[in-house]
Amino acid sequence: MHMAAQHPTAAVLLCEVVMEILSWIPAKPVTRLKLVCKSWNSIISHPHFLKLHLHRSPKNAILLFTQTKALTLGEEEKQGLVLSSVESFIQNPSSSLDTQENRHSLHVEDWVSGSCNGLVCVAHIVLCHCHPGNDICYICFRLLNPLTGFISENSPCLRVNVHNSFGFGYDESSDSYKVVTLIRDSSGIVTAQVYSFGGSSWKTINSLPAFLYFAEDTSGHFIGGTLNWLALRNLHGDDYDWADVTLDMLMIVSFDLKSDTHKQILLPKGIDEIPGQKPILGVWGNSLYLLHDYKNTHFIAWQMKEFGDENSWTQLLKISFHHLGVETLFPEFIFENGNIFMLIGRHRFEEVFYDRRDNSVKRVNILANNCYFEAFDYVESLIQPC
Repeated sequence: MHMAAQHPTAAVLLCEVVMEILSWIPAKPVTRLKLVCKSWNSIISHPHFLKLHLHRSPKNAILLFTQTKALTLGEEEKQGLVLSSVESFIQNPSSSLDTQENRHSLHVEDWVSGSCNGLVCVAHIVLCHCHPGNDICYICFRLLNPLTGFISENSPCLRVNVHNSFGFGYDESSDSYKVVTLIRDSSGIVTAQVYSFGGSSWKTINSLPAFLYFAEDTSGHFIGGTLNWLALRNLHGDDYDWADVTLDMLMIVSFDLKSDTHKQILLPKGIDEIPGQKPILGVWGNSLYLLHDYKNTHFIAWQMKEFGDENSWTQLLKISFHHLGVETLFPEFIFENGNIFMLIGRHRFEEVFYDRRDNSVKRVNILANNCYFEAFDYVESLIQPC
C-alpha cells in the first residue's frame, strides 16, 4: 500500500525528468521521438514542453525565401522556403538552395512577411486589380511550420494597396500570433489592420502618425512584443528623392502587439548626417540594430542593447568599404548574435558576409544561383498554435 501510494508521485517526477532531458534535444530528432511510446508523444505534444523546448532551441539556422526565375521559355517560376545554416550557405550556396530535404514549396503568389518562434507567416494574393490609378489587392495570411508541416487556416481577406507594409510577431500576454498591416492612403493617413490567428476578423487602429516606410524594407521587425519600422515623417505624397531627406525626417515606429499602441524611437545620437543610402533595421536576439553607410566609404552598425532605451544605442561596428572589397554596398541582414553581417554590393551580383569576430570577408555569387532571396532569422521549433 505504501509503495502504491508513492507511485503517482514517482510517475510525475519521472515525467518531469524525461521532459527536462527531451527539451534539450534539437527539434528535428525530437519529433521522431514521439514514436517511442504514448507517454513521450504526450510529453512532446504538451504546450508547456513546446514553449520550454523553444526557449532552449539555439538560433543556428536561417530561413531563405527563394524565388527561382525561369531559365527557358515556358518554364514555370518556382518559389520556396529553404532552411540552411549560415555556414553551409556561405560555403556552398548552390547546394543549400537546391536541397530538397529542407525545401518547402510556395505558390507563385506567396511571399513571406515574417518569421517568429519557428512559425513563418505567408501572405497570399487572392485577387489583384493592379493598373494605373488602382493598385488594389486582396490578400490573406497563413502560418506554417516548415519543420512539422503545420499549416494554419487562412486569415480573412484584406483589401490593401501598394502603400502598405506587413509585420508578424507574438503577443505573449494573450499567447497569440499576430500579423499587422500598415496601410497608407493617398492623403498620407496611416492605419493599422491587426489580425490574431485563430480569430474571425481584422481590427482597425487609427491612431498612427503620418509617415512613409521605405519601399525597400517594408517588413516590420519583431522584438520585445513589438513590430518596428524605419520610416520618414512629414512627407507629402509617395515619391521622394533620398537626396532631399534630412535627419529629422527619419524615425522608428514601434507598434505594441499587446496594447495596439505605438511610440517613436529616436535614432542613435551619434548619427550626425544623413547616410548616403537608405539605412535598414535589423533584429537579432534581444537587440535592435540600425545599419547604414557613412559618406559612402564605411559601413556602420548600431546596436540598441536594451530595447526601448534610446540611451543604450552603441556603435557596434565601423568598417571601410575598402576592407570589404566594395565601392558601394547595401546592408541586408544580421546573423550569429550580431557577429555576421550580410551585405550586397551595388553593382555586383554577390552577397558579402563580414564576420567581426575574426574580421573576415566572404563573398557568395548570387547570380550563379539564378534566384532572388530574402533572409530571416529562424529557430526550429515544434510550435503549432491552435
